[in-house]
Amino acid sequence: MPTDPSTVTEQFAAEYARNAVPTMLKAIASIKRYNRFVLLGALATSYLHQAHYLWTQNAGYFAYLVPLIFDAAMVSMLTVVRTSGIAKDAKRGALIVFSGAALLSATINFASPGSLGLRLVFALVVVLVIGVELVAGRIRPDFAAIEAEAAALLTAARDLAAKKQETTDTPANEPAVDITPAAAPAVDTPPAPEPAPVPMHLLPMARFAAVQHEQSTGTPITPVELADRLSVTADTAGHLLAAITTPTRNGTPVNGGAR
Repeated sequence: MPTDPSTVTEQFAAEYARNAVPTMLKAIASIKRYNRFVLLGALATSYLHQAHYLWTQNAGYFAYLVPLIFDAAMVSMLTVVRTSGIAKDAKRGALIVFSGAALLSATINFASPGSLGLRLVFALVVVLVIGVELVAGRIRPDFAAIEAEAAALLTAARDLAAKKQETTDTPANEPAVDITPAAAPAVDTPPAPEPAPVPMHLLPMARFAAVQHEQSTGTPITPVELADRLSVTADTAGHLLAAITTPTRNGTPVNGGAR
């Protein structure tokens, strides 16, 4: 089991980016199922109550037809109101029709015989139908909240990597070694250029940013985009991208391999 903080943070960030959206979609689907169950239960209760009351008022078989028409009209008008893309005048007309049908349905429920409390309960069933349908029309992912959580996770990973880098940069007490330099002929040879250093403490954040960008856009992240995410230069971002996309380096995996 990995004990390196940067490795643990990297794994958690990758799992978060991979599972956040599917988990949210499952939750939304579950909420909609429960809303549908509550809506159907409230409509059935109101329908049976009104049908029974109208039957006692000698409405005949129309006692079962009229409440069904009003319930279907309420659901239809609410669907028009909460559906995006429909013309505003159509939504205003649907809201007027819905208000009239709901008021009449609640009035019939309240006018039925029984105690005052019981009549209020059956009248409020219609209000429950209204509330459930209005809430159902507003259930959608909060993309701003998703972006904020991802940014907070990236900031936490960046802070952890910075703390680790500070610990790494602290000079350690090393034993003095007496090395006598051998005499060498003076040769005017220009020093060989050193390879550009790769900031190892930024590798976990670079991997997370690359995974998140590719899952969100479907295209690999560019050095300029990575530089903007990590607040580093484009040259450093290019070295980081090369490090996380190179399969091996001196025989050691650098892109999520075993260490």
